Amino acid sequence: MWTDPRYPTRRSFLANSAFGVGAVALAQLLREEGLLADPGKALPENHPLSLEPRPAHFAPRAKAMISLFMHGGPSHVDLFDPKPELSKRHGVDYEGEVGFSFVNRASKKLFGSPWKFARHGESGTEVSSLMPEIASCVDDLCVIRSMHTGHNGHEVSIRFFHNGQPAQTGRPTIGSWLVYGLGSESRELPAYMVLSDPGGPPVDGPVNWSSGYMPALYQGTVLRPEEPRILNLDPPPTLKGPLQEQNLAFLDRLNRAHLARHPGEADLESRIHSFELAARMQTAAKEALDVTQEPRYIQELYGLDDDATRDYGTRCLIARRLVERGVRFVQIFLGNQPWDNHTGIQSGLPQICRRTDKPSAALVKDLKQRGLLDTTLVHWGGEIGRLPVVEGALDANAGRDHNGQGFTIWMAGGGIKPGMTFGSTDEVGHRAVENVVTPNDFQATVLDLFGLDHSRLTYQSNGRAQRLIDGREARVVKEILRSS
Repeated sequence: MWTDPRYPTRRSFLANSAFGVGAVALAQLLREEGLLADPGKALPENHPLSLEPRPAHFAPRAKAMISLFMHGGPSHVDLFDPKPELSKRHGVDYEGEVGFSFVNRASKKLFGSPWKFARHGESGTEVSSLMPEIASCVDDLCVIRSMHTGHNGHEVSIRFFHNGQPAQTGRPTIGSWLVYGLGSESRELPAYMVLSDPGGPPVDGPVNWSSGYMPALYQGTVLRPEEPRILNLDPPPTLKGPLQEQNLAFLDRLNRAHLARHPGEADLESRIHSFELAARMQTAAKEALDVTQEPRYIQELYGLDDDATRDYGTRCLIARRLVERGVRFVQIFLGNQPWDNHTGIQSGLPQICRRTDKPSAALVKDLKQRGLLDTTLVHWGGEIGRLPVVEGALDANAGRDHNGQGFTIWMAGGGIKPGMTFGSTDEVGHRAVENVVTPNDFQATVLDLFGLDHSRLTYQSNGRAQRLIDGREARVVKEILRSS
């Protein structure tokens, strides 16, 4: 059918105007979320590209953080969140709504924990028999039983915990934000270090320690899981001494001349800083990573004399030695996701607890006896928990599916109030119902402990001031903080 081009058809009118209407709606949504750049407002300056120490927004409680990240989703109802009602109703169909990740193995039969809980310490905090060593230092912990991501998947929740946004990649992780905001107290070691697992990388790999849109200077430096933990740390014998110094000085002149011709090249600036740091690390890193310098009783405290705990214990001990030497942020990861007990939880859960319980507790005890716990924040936890219903059949191969609606983490030191539990899940441990804490609340609280206001810590990128917690609600969980 012929149409006069001066008079558009209904179809062409809708097609041509849809973008305009959609753009107006999008702009309004972005403005409401605070994500739309204001051309009339000057963006804040980024911090200088360096690791020099920078002042906090206000007096910090913590100087360093060690994150013991437990990929896969530890089963809170079997470890830190006792549920007598769940045990009482074992085998009974759950009446509430459940979101399953693996529908083909889904069941609504409640699965009471096979392990006993008991009260420990002066606080009387209940801990499972699977965690006897952590139970022995429970008076130093704040056990948060009301974590909530609202997502059951691994990657979406991992990213939520690390970079502040569910599912998104390309964003700096919390370690990068801390290093960007505060710099480093060590000139000889990277400010942000990642201790990887002999069993392979964790789920989501480098996304766990990425600096995203920030320069690479602020990303995590990954140590190998076995010796040598840093390759090529020593120059060849023929290049040692004055010859190496001359070569490095010449390389530095070339790089800086190139930078002068291309100012603002963040990648080049980061590379220059990396070369300078690598030269200083030749002595300092080897000393920091050498756990044989530790007395025998310390090595035994971490379980270095036991095949089951030697690897994780060694990495926990290295983490303590790193923060002792001014490293700002240390992450210890496990290969793949060993807490992901979809099947065989009655054999799999004790194995991973056996591997990590003693070293995790040793870290808290060792920091405390050295006077470092007051200024070192320790975090233990995964990205999700497990459902109170069984996955599969209620038999020897029973497991639990994912649960991001309610689960447990614990924190210690660095200004955290010790010997307490905070929040709760419902009577069977499915959903957080009291004092709910989201990953964004966790991040706001961590930054606050370091003297940083999450709303003021910004990085200019893509034409606007970006934040760790961007366009989302978050609160500092003041109830778990020590009084000033």
